[in-house]
Amino acid sequence: MHATLTEHSTHLILPKSGELRFNYKPQIKRISITEFEDICELNSDMRIEMDKDGDVIIMPPTYSETSEKNLEIVYQLKSWAKKDRRGKAYESSGGFRLANGAVRSPDASWILKERLDELSEQDRQGFKKICPDFVIELRSDTDSLPKIKAKMNEYIENGSKLGWLIDPIKKRVHIYRANKSVEILENPKTLSGEDVLHGFELDLGEIL
Repeated sequence: MHATLTEHSTHLILPKSGELRFNYKPQIKRISITEFEDICELNSDMRIEMDKDGDVIIMPPTYSETSEKNLEIVYQLKSWAKKDRRGKAYESSGGFRLANGAVRSPDASWILKERLDELSEQDRQGFKKICPDFVIELRSDTDSLPKIKAKMNEYIENGSKLGWLIDPIKKRVHIYRANKSVEILENPKTLSGEDVLHGFELDLGEIL
């Protein structure tokens, strides 16, 4: 579904499911990161992303059960990160500017502190200009699996070393690794952070 947002628009009505895409100020070829940040500030109660082509994407709220599962994922990742202290964990409202121009908000992510320290002051402002080392996307009932797979590939292409697409609907986990084929696990009990998140193990008991 597509809609147009003009300078004089005051609100948007979102569909009950799926996602809404719209072009802001269609007379220009693509919006700038500053314009995108303005859109986000004007619609702070929405979860908004921008793809590499400059299309703005608004996602509806997740169902309560999906929110509970995602909170469990973030809780486990944050608890490990606080003990490990090598990097920082983020939840689903954290947006990042990728090298291809997209602004994405993984359901959970982690970035090595050394990489964060190397960012310039400009790249730290607003949405940090960095692709997380590790990302998780949790599929909800309204999510299109091909679209989530495309996002996972985008993360890897832009620098992520490890990514998990967790699909409670089919009880599967798709594991994405840099320079490797996607691995699919059927109803696993745990997931290992491998050599990217040393010592991290996600318990899937309350998630799948």
